[in-house]
Amino acid sequence: MTYDLRADYLAAGYDELETAEFDREDTIDALEAAIRRLGYTTDRIGDARRLIERLTRGNRWDLVFNIAEGINGIGREAQVPAILDLYNIPYTFSDPLVMSLTLHKGLTKRVIRDARIPTSDFCVVEKENDKIPVSFPPPFFIKPVAEGTGKGVSPQSILHHDRDLIPACGAMLRTYRQPVLVERYLSGREFTVGILGTGTDAEVLGTIEVILLSGAEKGVYSYVNKEKCEELVQYRPVRSTEELLVRKAEDIALDAWRVLGCRDAGRVDIRCDEFGRPFFLEVNPLAGLHPDHSDLPIICKGIPLAYEVLIERILASALMRIKGNRAL
Repeated sequence: MTYDLRADYLAAGYDELETAEFDREDTIDALEAAIRRLGYTTDRIGDARRLIERLTRGNRWDLVFNIAEGINGIGREAQVPAILDLYNIPYTFSDPLVMSLTLHKGLTKRVIRDARIPTSDFCVVEKENDKIPVSFPPPFFIKPVAEGTGKGVSPQSILHHDRDLIPACGAMLRTYRQPVLVERYLSGREFTVGILGTGTDAEVLGTIEVILLSGAEKGVYSYVNKEKCEELVQYRPVRSTEELLVRKAEDIALDAWRVLGCRDAGRVDIRCDEFGRPFFLEVNPLAGLHPDHSDLPIICKGIPLAYEVLIERILASALMRIKGNRAL
């Protein structure tokens, strides 16, 4: 099992925001317990550096259950998959190409747009400038191009005037030291679609609607709203058999998952405009797996599908790649 433990990074001097995407100890405990109940022997490895140490010592495994987020750079989620590919060791979830592409929200939207999958108008701001080449009118929505867990997303991400765009993007560039994605702000309903499987075998697992409660930051599924989701957010299961809009959202999500080449399991976020039309927002091919707080297990609860069964199906998808795979 490869992962990044938040407590380890906090102890090393990283702050709360820098470690927001990393896993808690109880997530690793729950995941390991589920894998063991399924009859497998587990070996906790930890982050990419520890993985390299173990490989150098000659350790090898039949399959690595990888949930390591990585650290440093836009390609950080590709670090563990790339190392394992070098040693020809199979692992869960997507490969280095997909992990690098999908963390960069601007590049992902370009692929999605070229595939004619609905996504909102956008541009990427690479550096501070006196002119931003937007071809669409406000309101705008800005966020760092390669962050997760809502980092950099707040009510201040919504900009209602052209004059606000340059100073807001400049501040975000300085804070996060990476490009800024500028999108047309979508004010409608927001859905998270769970996907299970790979390629033509991929299927929609279920969908939840993200509903912000009265005390939440308004208009945006922000970092604060995600961190305090138990009190600020309602996750309402919705079904394509009951709403045409949900079916459209799920079709977009599944098309995006297959076009991008994502594997095993994950989430696709969909948001609607003011007319109720759904658009691809982003994809998470390395979704959180805390049994109570992460979106994918929350989706499973609405089906219902037991946490252990979810892990079993993720493993079943990954194990299909083991045939003919031999470690060095």
